[in-house]
Amino acid sequence: MIIKTLAVGMFQTNCHTISCQNTQESIIIDPGFDDQYTTQNIIDFIDKNALRIKLIINTHGHPDHTCGNNILKERFNIPILIHKNDAHLLGETGKKIAETFGFKTYSPPADKLLEDGNLIKFGKATLKVLHTPGHSRGSTSLVGENEVFTGDTLFAGSIGRTDFPESSNLQMQQSLQKLKALPNRFTVYPGHGPATTIGEEKRSNPFMQTT
Repeated sequence: MIIKTLAVGMFQTNCHTISCQNTQESIIIDPGFDDQYTTQNIIDFIDKNALRIKLIINTHGHPDHTCGNNILKERFNIPILIHKNDAHLLGETGKKIAETFGFKTYSPPADKLLEDGNLIKFGKATLKVLHTPGHSRGSTSLVGENEVFTGDTLFAGSIGRTDFPESSNLQMQQSLQKLKALPNRFTVYPGHGPATTIGEEKRSNPFMQTT
């Protein structure tokens, strides 16, 4: 897989464009942008590399990860996927949340609901859905052969907040146990901040060491 990460929006959300190097079929994870400049940068990157965008995937339903959904859906005529437990955070409910935080755009409803264990295939690449609630009820991590996209579950040196509505510290601890079981070599691509590895987080992240 070829991975391009761009920090976007007011909360510097990591928007990942992931491509199958053999077919150019691609997906976009967490398009948290709502400004024309960033939108054009991402579209230029897609066009320059002749990528064929197939899906939008949200690791969870918070607007800093979903506000660009409609922009991409309209541009590329592609479906939006999110875990079933966070589906209610899109559509009209999501609009109210987005407006509260000052976002200019919001996501339409999801086209397909994900569950733990689902496989997401694009070209010859595959990601497996790992349900990792805690930051939200429907938070997911997406697991590849040597990498995992953790959304706001696991960061370099930290974890996502668990003091939001529908957050749970207990569920977060259980989700971190799932991530700890991945091989140390796995690269972690979080929803915010720099990439890291499972091994590094097991060694130095205090939240991983207490689970």
